[in-house]
Amino acid sequence: MCKCVKTQSSMGSSDNIKKVMRREKNRIAAQKSRMRQTQKADSLHLESENLEKENAALRKEVKKLKEEAKYLSSVLTTHEPLCTGLPPQMTPDLIYSPHHHSVSPHHHGSNVFHHQHSIAVSHFQH
Repeated sequence: MCKCVKTQSSMGSSDNIKKVMRREKNRIAAQKSRMRQTQKADSLHLESENLEKENAALRKEVKKLKEEAKYLSSVLTTHEPLCTGLPPQMTPDLIYSPHHHSVSPHHHGSNVFHHQHSIAVSHFQH
């Protein structure tokens, strides 16, 4: 009878050891999972901050480009009535159309437009 009781208590002790080991293994796995979750949240937060900065920089660039476009438009509007290089049948709308490639021979190709553009652009470069 002693052998039987001893064997049962050994088995109970073995089950307890397995249970404790399983709990410890589960605790470590849960800790690793929480650590990965925290690292992922930190990474997403950092990415969010970087995207916010990039977005702000892009908005600033858009604002600057809109100001430049407004300035160039005013330069063109001011220049059109004074332009003597355009033949009467050529309108500025036709000349500056993105689909129209010919430029008045009085302007020596498209160099005048590019020259005016570079002057206007330098106005915005501080």
